[in-house]
Amino acid sequence: MPEVLTTRALNRATLARQMLLAREKTTALKAVERLCGMQAQLARPPYIGLWTRVAGFQAADLTRLVHARKVVRGTLMRVTLHLVSTRDYLGLRPLLQPMLSAGFESGRRDRIVGLEMEAVLEAARACLHERPRTFEEVRAVLGQRWPKMDVRALGYAVRTHLPLVQLPAADTAWAWPGAASFGAAEWWLGRAMGKGWDKRQLVLRYLAAFGPATPRDAETWSGLGKLRGAFESLRPKLRVFQDEGGRELFDLPQAPRPPADRTAPVRFLPDYDNLLLGHADRTRVIPAIHKPRLATTNLRVVATFLVDGFVAGAWRISRARSAASLDLEPFAPLSRQARAELVAEGGGLLRFAEPGAGSYDVRFVNRPS
Repeated sequence: MPEVLTTRALNRATLARQMLLAREKTTALKAVERLCGMQAQLARPPYIGLWTRVAGFQAADLTRLVHARKVVRGTLMRVTLHLVSTRDYLGLRPLLQPMLSAGFESGRRDRIVGLEMEAVLEAARACLHERPRTFEEVRAVLGQRWPKMDVRALGYAVRTHLPLVQLPAADTAWAWPGAASFGAAEWWLGRAMGKGWDKRQLVLRYLAAFGPATPRDAETWSGLGKLRGAFESLRPKLRVFQDEGGRELFDLPQAPRPPADRTAPVRFLPDYDNLLLGHADRTRVIPAIHKPRLATTNLRVVATFLVDGFVAGAWRISRARSAASLDLEPFAPLSRQARAELVAEGGGLLRFAEPGAGSYDVRFVNRPS
């Protein structure tokens, strides 16, 4: 009978993989690879995600990697923008192509019925070969050639079928401007894409960052279906557990699984952090009662804070001239000690995110009764 891991034990194991039980002495590059990428729908969140995980992390540490082309930002897991190392991009992008193509087929294909996909991609390659372009510019070029077609669907076809990366700018605080230009990945990296990983390699990397987990968890995180076979082929090399609901969990034999009573410090997670998106069953980090509060109507995953390892509230930063404020919105009453720890940790976050402010204030808003 497999050992049963409680929800709290799963929480501590996952936090250990995610470098959230203690800030770790490592490089930004190694941290990004250990996490198997960081969702990067916005430019700033990966910086905050590394600040909360890596001891002594400075924003310049990541920016240097981006400009050195050792870390890239492109469309990967779940058809969303992710920050990954160059090595991982070259392994992930070819493996994920069937999922990316399927995402287009299910979401936008009906808007350009009758159009030859290769003609669209060839036109996009040609315009991007001339110079890097924003997607607004790419859509404009495609719209001129196919004026009766849905230009957003044309752009989505390009985003899901061509390996592209967003190019950094030298004059922005978080490496990329709001409307970043895209370039062909092979051109930016100076390397051919190649064959990429197989599904077993993906599973091993996933478990290192998010295990113990089920095949369905890995499918949810990656967006790639039919991973059960890869798990089964690896079964002899993996440890097998059960959760409290009787589901079979797989894990790497030597991966950290701290005691369930291990202390977990308060931590701040940025918007879209993969800790909150990396499993089908997210109760290991998100109490079920709080789940509805984590996504806005436009599907933005809000920035959150953890207390005792679990999501306990949301946060946002505002700036008025030289004054920077961090607003904390607890989802339930907090102990005096937790509040004090959040204020102390939040002060560090605020100074990291708004280094040029003249004053800083951490405050609780919309306190639950």
